Amino acid sequence: RTAGRRVTPNSTWWWAALPVAGPVVPVVAGLTLAGLLPVRGVAIIPVTGILIGGALTATVLAGRRALDELHTRYGEFEAGIALGLPDHDARIEVIRPAASDALLPGLDQTRTVGLVTLPGAFVGMLLGGASPAMAGAVQLFVLIALMAVQASAVALTVELVARGRLHRSAPPSAPPAPAAPTRGTSPRPR
Repeated sequence: RTAGRRVTPNSTWWWAALPVAGPVVPVVAGLTLAGLLPVRGVAIIPVTGILIGGALTATVLAGRRALDELHTRYGEFEAGIALGLPDHDARIEVIRPAASDALLPGLDQTRTVGLVTLPGAFVGMLLGGASPAMAGAVQLFVLIALMAVQASAVALTVELVARGRLHRSAPPSAPPAPAAPTRGTSPRPR
């Protein structure tokens, strides 16, 4: 609900649950089936929380940027329609470049891990008694999983905006123009 309301205040906000939960479930299942994530609450809950947090951020950033870009570049969307593109394709052409910026925080986080910041999974594993090599391996898989979840969340969000599932209400119409003065009356009060 938080992500959806930050993307759009209208009744389409609930569609934002799809890019948040959709990528997390298969990634956690894959990590568990591969044996990288033990089937214990103490392991699954923090990793799932990290992945949900990343998906929330990516969904909100992608949704807001896509909807802002669609509003700002509406003329380009209409030009695409005029050229014969379907609505979906015209929207995609306008929103895809801007929505990809939603991946920048995750990429920056991944770039600085170990150099500037000590990631939570690594420190948690060390404090729990794991070897530094094992802690590093787990952190590496968490970062890869996080990037996969964020990329999937951005792709799903862009698709939902392009299909018109996530949208903003039409802006309120401008107030009517003042009536033209009739013959024999002054436009200014005396």
